[in-house]
Amino acid sequence: MTHPGGAARGANVVWDWSGALLGAVYALPAAAVIGEDLGRGLALAVGVLPAAATGLAPTRRARRMTAVVGALIGLSMFVGAVIGQVPLVAVGGIVALAVGAAWLAGRSRLGTVAVTLCVPLVGVGLSYHTDVGKAAGIAVLMAVGSIYGWLVSLLWPERPPQPPPGQPPVTLWYGLRLGLAGATAAAVGFALDLGHVGWATAAAMLVMRPSEDMQRVRSVGRVLSVTAGALAGILVVRAEPPTAVYGLVVIADLAAAAATHRSRWYVTSAFTTFLVFLLLLFGDPTQAQHRFNERIIETALGVAVAYAFGLLIPTLWRRRRPTPAAAA
Repeated sequence: MTHPGGAARGANVVWDWSGALLGAVYALPAAAVIGEDLGRGLALAVGVLPAAATGLAPTRRARRMTAVVGALIGLSMFVGAVIGQVPLVAVGGIVALAVGAAWLAGRSRLGTVAVTLCVPLVGVGLSYHTDVGKAAGIAVLMAVGSIYGWLVSLLWPERPPQPPPGQPPVTLWYGLRLGLAGATAAAVGFALDLGHVGWATAAAMLVMRPSEDMQRVRSVGRVLSVTAGALAGILVVRAEPPTAVYGLVVIADLAAAAATHRSRWYVTSAFTTFLVFLLLLFGDPTQAQHRFNERIIETALGVAVAYAFGLLIPTLWRRRRPTPAAAA
């Protein structure tokens, strides 16, 4: 079966032309504001990222989740900023939230959203532990951007629902390992006083999946995508283009994010990193090398922690368990 745009479900890289158009429409308000205020326009583009990255539900009724998910993502970042003010609370809170989300995942669709998006975005929020007000502003932008995305999505025709891809169940054992991975990355970040504690924490939890094969794909994809997105963002800001060019690249970025979100390869982080780097560097391109090194090192740290809790520990656990023959 194919989905809009003719790309096969589960292909390594999917391109959906209808999704690209939708993402471009999502970006229009941000592009318009960029012409007047570059910083506010880029922040608004970040606000519609959840709508672009989560894709278009088949039915208009189901598309209400776009607004709900965007609001939850923004709230999750705010929660991360709040608990991040006390490192011990942040480390313990991430474990508790991950286990709770895993428990909820077996009982509610929102539980799955909490495991895959909300808890990792709590990790992102740790980067704002010194500026809770900024995290609150981002949360509001994401809520508003997601409501706008939901309203725009209603213009698109409905299509037959497709069966979700088969995935291993989310267990409490997985939730515990997810929480411990995030907590470990956060603890290292606080201990080393990293500039963005949330980058390593989020990387660890975003690449982890109940499917070990999928985690391997996402681990490699995360590092490559973040590197590509960061380099692209640096090239743009160092070129010091006119604001109109910023508007065009934002439209292209969100269009590509929406068009490729169903890819098996983890390409979404390239488009999110690109926007983050534009927002971080447009006022001071001289920080580019520092920000690049910081992002890559902290992403690699998060991926390494995820490898330990998502792949290494389960492998060692299985080896220690007696086989049926040995048990007999």
